[in-house]
Amino acid sequence: MSEKSTSNEQPVVVDARDIVKVLGQGAGEVQALKGVSVSLNAGELTLLMGPSGSGKTTLLSVLGCILTPTSGSVKIAGEDTIGLGPEGLADIRRRHIGFIFQSYNLFPTLTALENVRLALDVRGMKYSETIVRAETALGEVGLNHRLRSFPSNMSGGEQQRVAVARALASAPSVILADEPTAALDSENGHAVMALLAEIAKDESRAVLAVTHDPRTLSYADRILKIEDGQIISDERPAEAGANVSRYDRKKRRKIHA
Repeated sequence: MSEKSTSNEQPVVVDARDIVKVLGQGAGEVQALKGVSVSLNAGELTLLMGPSGSGKTTLLSVLGCILTPTSGSVKIAGEDTIGLGPEGLADIRRRHIGFIFQSYNLFPTLTALENVRLALDVRGMKYSETIVRAETALGEVGLNHRLRSFPSNMSGGEQQRVAVARALASAPSVILADEPTAALDSENGHAVMALLAEIAKDESRAVLAVTHDPRTLSYADRILKIEDGQIISDERPAEAGANVSRYDRKKRRKIHA
C-alpha cells in the first residue's frame, strides 16, 4: 500500500531518499547523483528538467529500478528496494512500473496489439487477459483503428501512443517517460502530453517525465529541476494542467506525423 504525503494527503508512490550514484571507476569515476531526495505523488504529472549531464536520466533509471543507487533508499508503492538483487528489482518493475521511451522501442514485426500484449505476457498474465487489457489500453489512447497495424504503417505520434498504451496496460503504480515528445512534431507532442496529463489524474498512479521540451511545461502539476546531480528547484505552476482541458480530445485521434 502506498504511503501518505504529509503535505496534501496524496499517496506517495515513489519515495527516494539521499540517493547517491557513482558511475565509472578510478580516474573516470563520476558522482552522477549527489544526495537526491524526491517523492512522487499519485494523481500528479511531474516533469524532471535539466541540461545534458545533469543526472536526470540517471535519476530516472534509479527510480525505475534499472540502476541501483550507490547509497540511499528507494521505495516503490511502499516496497523497499534496498538489498534486492536483479530478480527482485525485475519483479518490482513488472508489478509497479511502466516505461515510455523517446524512440518508442516497438518490435517492428509485431502489430500494435501484439506489442502491448507482449509486455503483459512477460508478466505472466493469461493470454485471454492480455488481449482484453491490450485492446482496452489501445482504446484509451485512441488507437482502436490501429490494433493490427505494424509500426512501419503508423505515424510517429501513433507509435508513441502505442508505447503509452504498453506502459498503461499493466496498471502500474508509476509511469516513467524518458523524453516522450523529443521525436515528435508540435501537434503530436501536445497530444502525447495531454494524454500523459490525463493518465496522471488517476489517484492511484504517478507519472514522471524527463524532458527539456518547453511544450511540456503547461501540462505539469509539478516541475523538478536538476543540475550537477542535485535537485535545485521544486515548483508547482499556477496554471498546471490548463492545456489538458483546452486541448480537443478529438485531435489526438487525428494526429499525423
